[in-house]
Amino acid sequence: MVRTYQPKKRHRKKEHGFRKRMASRSGRKIISGRRKSGRKKLSY
Repeated sequence: MVRTYQPKKRHRKKEHGFRKRMASRSGRKIISGRRKSGRKKLSY
């Protein structure tokens, strides 16, 4: 049986990374929200 989640660092960065978030307006909103709540990690 194959596990459902096979992690790949590059794919994760491309989908949920900081640069992807900053690329769109809604993504920037997410980052600013995480900054406001004093989050240690903003994105992965």
